[in-house]
This record gives sequence, C-alpha cells and structure tokens, in this order.
Amino acid sequence: MSTNRNLRMVLFGSVAGICLAAAAGGNAVAGDFREAPGLTERVKAGELPPVEERLPTEPMVMEPLNSIGEYGGTLRRAILGGGDQHNIVRLIGSENLVRWSPDWSTIEPNIAESFTVSDDATTFTFKLRKGMRWSDGVPFTADDIMFWYEVFSDERLTPTKHPNFVGPSGPVTVTRIDDETVEFKFGEPNGLFLQNMAYGFGYYVVNYPKHYLSQFHIEHNPDVGKLVEAEPAAADWMQLFNLKSGPMHTPIFWQNPDRPTLHPWHLSNAYGASARVVAERNPYFWKVDPEGNQLPYIDRITWDQVEDVESIMLKAFNGEIDYMARHIGRPVNLAALTDNKERGKYDFYQVGDIPASQTTIMFNLNNNDPVKNAIVNNVDFRRAISHAVDREEINDIVYLGAGRPVQTAPHPLAPFYKEEWATRDTEFDPELANELLDSIGLDKRDDEGYRLGPDGERFTLVFLIADVFGWQYPDVMELVAGYAKDVGLDFQVRASDRSRLIELVSSAEHDAYIWNCPGGLVDAYANPDCYLPRGQAVFWAPNWAAWGADPATGEEPPENIKKLFDIYQGVTSTADPQMQEKALVELIDAASEQLLTVGLIQSEGAFGIARTNLRNYADPMPIAGQLWTPAPYTAQFYFEGGDNLP
Repeated sequence: MSTNRNLRMVLFGSVAGICLAAAAGGNAVAGDFREAPGLTERVKAGELPPVEERLPTEPMVMEPLNSIGEYGGTLRRAILGGGDQHNIVRLIGSENLVRWSPDWSTIEPNIAESFTVSDDATTFTFKLRKGMRWSDGVPFTADDIMFWYEVFSDERLTPTKHPNFVGPSGPVTVTRIDDETVEFKFGEPNGLFLQNMAYGFGYYVVNYPKHYLSQFHIEHNPDVGKLVEAEPAAADWMQLFNLKSGPMHTPIFWQNPDRPTLHPWHLSNAYGASARVVAERNPYFWKVDPEGNQLPYIDRITWDQVEDVESIMLKAFNGEIDYMARHIGRPVNLAALTDNKERGKYDFYQVGDIPASQTTIMFNLNNNDPVKNAIVNNVDFRRAISHAVDREEINDIVYLGAGRPVQTAPHPLAPFYKEEWATRDTEFDPELANELLDSIGLDKRDDEGYRLGPDGERFTLVFLIADVFGWQYPDVMELVAGYAKDVGLDFQVRASDRSRLIELVSSAEHDAYIWNCPGGLVDAYANPDCYLPRGQAVFWAPNWAAWGADPATGEEPPENIKKLFDIYQGVTSTADPQMQEKALVELIDAASEQLLTVGLIQSEGAFGIARTNLRNYADPMPIAGQLWTPAPYTAQFYFEGGDNLP
C-alpha cells in the first residue's frame, strides 16, 4: 500500500481555502475534439451527431491526475443485492454544479461553468454550460433546475425539504435568469451552501430532467392517469412520479435505466433486475481532457450481483475486480488479498475514510415506547453503556488493532481536534456502568439477572443492523450484547435488508441502530449529523431531525437540543472561516457533554484494490461524510493498453 506523503493535504484541506467565487476556467482545449472509437462508429452509422455537436460550447476540461488516457475496456466490480446502491452512486453518481478539487482544498466549477457569491453569502449565481446535453441528447438548461425547484416546492412531492436548501427563514428561492443562469437566494447568510453543493447531496438540483420526468407530473401531463394504470406499483401520479424520480441514494433511482443523466456512464439495465448491472458510456458527456479527448476513457462498468462479501473476495482473487474498496477494504482481509495480488493482478491504494466514529451505538432518542424513551434519553444511561463496552477488545478482535478506541469525535488530524472529546466516558469500567444503571432506576433484576424497567418488565432494546456491511456490525454487536449482559441489560440484535432498515429508522420505529458517524474531518462543518440532529440520516433522533428541517413537522426537541441548532447557526450564518470554526467547536463541546451517540472505534483509513494497469486514480482516495468519491474523478480512469489485463 502506498504511503503518499500528501495524505494530510488530501484528507484535511483547510476550509479557509474554499473559493467563494470562481470565473469560468479549465475550458481551453488545443486542437479538435476526439471521441472513443465506438462512438465514431455510431456517428458514421448516423446514430449520433458528431462529437463537436454533442459537447457544450465550453466543455469542462479535466486535468488528469497522472496522464492522458486511452480509450477502451470494462471496469469490473461486484455489488450486493437490496440496499447496496451506494456501490454505484460513489463510482459514477457525483456530478454536481460544483465539486471539490482532487486534493479536497478548494471548490471548483463543474456542471456550472462559473459561479459567484454575494458578499453577504445569501445569493449564489451559477452560469451553466451552453450546449450541454443529457445522456439522451436533449439540452440541459436552467429549465431543468427550475423543474427540480418546482418539485422541491411542491408539498405533495417533497413534504420534507433537504436541509441543504433550507435556512432559518425558510427554503431557498431559485430564480431563472436566462437559459444558462440560475440564482439561489436565502433569507440569511448561508456560508456552507457551496460546500453542501459540492458534497453528495448537492446532486438534487441537476438530476431532474424536465423533458423526461414531466410526463409523470399531473401539472405537465393531464393524461398521466394512463401511465399510472400501466404501472402496478403506483396508486396515483405522485407515487408514479416518485418511482421514476427517486433520490439517487435510494435503490429506486438505479432501477430506472430510462432516466437520462449527466453522469459519465448511464445504466443500460436496472439494479436488481439481473445478475449483472451494466453502465455504458454517456455519448453526450460534457468533459474532455486537455488534448480534447471526450471523457470517459473507459467504455463501460459492470457490477456482478453476489450474495456476500466472501463472493467479492473470491472474485478479487480470480482477477475479476478492477477497482474496489467497498466491502473488502478492511484489516481482516488484508493478508488474504496480499497473498493473492499476483493471481488477481491488482495493487493496493489507500482510502482516507476517517469518520467521527466508524462504529457507533445510536439509541433512538425518539422511541415510541415511553418507558424506553425516558431511559435512553437519560445521559447517565448512555454513559453507562459507554463504560460497559470494552473498546480495546472490539478493536483487537474485529478491527485487528487497526482502529482507535474513541468516542464520537473529530480525528486528531482535524484542525479543531480536542482530546477530551475523543476520550470522554471511554474507560472500560463495568463497576461504574452498574452504579450508573442502578442510579437511574434500573436497580431491580429478574431471575436471570436482567434489569427490570420502571414498568416491572425486563428492559430490552432491539438493535437493528444492516446486512449490506455484514462483516463489522454483526461482529461488533455480538460483543456489545455480551458487555450489556454483563451489566444486566438485554440487547437483542436483528439484521435487516438495508432498504427496509432505512424505512424503519427514518420513521423512528426502532430501539437502537449501529452505524457510522460523519464529522471526523473538515466534513464536520457540512455534515454534523452526530453532533446535532440535522440531515436525513440521523438515526439516533429522526423526529428531531424532521423538526429541524421544518418545525411544522417531526417532534419538537427539548431545550438542550434546540440549543445545538442555535449554536450551529454560527457555522452556517457566515462565510468567515474563523467564525465558523469557533461555532463548530462550541457545537461539538455541547454535543460531547450530552453523549448523543456512543462512539466505539475510529478508523485510521482503509484500502482498496486496483487493476495493475489501471491509471489516473487518486492514492490516497479522499472520502469523508458525504464526499462521494471517487465518482467526481472516475471519468479519467483508464487501462494502460486500453483494456483489462488478460
């Protein structure tokens, strides 16, 4: 594995380096445009217009990480069934108006040719690329963004607004200036808006092709009822629209190959419909290299659907995986993957995935059961659990010593790190755990030694775990359940398909969940999901998160939680990096004292494997929170020699 000396720069770029305005750049190309040989054949056959007519007037010029590439080849991966759609999202699904630079230090134009920001950080204007097209050849214009805004503003289709587009005074206002210009305006400063637009969930505004999706909208197609009748899964036009326009981070999006896209590849079949998912190159992709070669270099990407991680490992050993870290890049697999390097024809690369906590106990603080809710909302209960678990043993057994036993907190390499956050209540002390549990009224036990709740019944919590990452969470929960039993608590574990699991936890129909927490690096500014209930993946307090997005919905939180929202306003209401950091530190201080989640292990980064002749991939690959990498850079991947090795 590489030990790139630029790891610190790549992973921990200063927020102060973010560009708050950018002129059109990266658009100068010498000579004529060129295309993949397969596209040339289609042009000759009359199936496509010439490459010059398929590209925007000013295409985005993508500087290669290492070298100009070669056309050809199929990038092979594997995917699990059910809820593994991020396997696709993170590889080909992150083309937003703006993007982070490859070293994660500045924000650059992307789909937008340029952007400007008002001095008070309330108004953001994006200039689009003239002549840009969807994957089916239809022009992409400001009207597509306005169609998203129409859907976003419609309570029937978007009752809950994504926090990226909502400020304290209400949702963003989007205005069409002309065919290539749109303005996003907030009622107050939004100093993190550009960051949020460069992260994964910035995709919303540029993924609603009006010419395609409007046919499923009653305001645009009065005859939509006929389409509803033809779709058994839809009871009305709203369900039909949601089926066709489902968010990219859900399986629904990737089960509709008819939906046009702006990504470098588009699906030719639906995820889950067959044993192999295939994505073909987008002939209208709007990026080129400095020599005028239209991207992407690689012809297609395939994902073989398998049942378990062991099957992915076997594919890697047999040379059937060309680029992958997901599922297999964990310490326990390193020895076996190292032994099979030559046979599998791959090398290793680093993955700088450092969350606030790789494995986090998340009690549902919005539990529908009043007895359970009262107990888990007592901070001394959460402190007791934190002292009951043996993090060192978890690290040794599950992570083979590759992690750091910590609380949910920023990593030491984050510029605002505090040791007290990382070490709070992390000492393994079952005696103290028992004292704390006794002190909050769980001092009576049944004949089997389990604690009784105030209702006289055994106090039992059911933990949900996602089967999509079958290796770590079940192993960790087996140990956690044992530690809980040692202090008289009955923790049950239930594995579930991730799609069903997300439905349960999003509606607060669960006792507890084990997952990871973002916010280990500078992503804490835009993704503080474990420091306050903000976002769509707040599994520990989904009802409070809904309230935070819209006070008319969800459940009004207590004053200590409301205070967190107030503190976070200090981060979002200014574009001054020093003021933002001051407010963020105050937020993490307050969240740490409340022990909102119980962090167990923090990753020190992971690894992936790449075909020995694959070029132009980042090493290390930056990733944290909602930085959906390597998707912004995969268009420049290529195989030296034009194809996979035999």
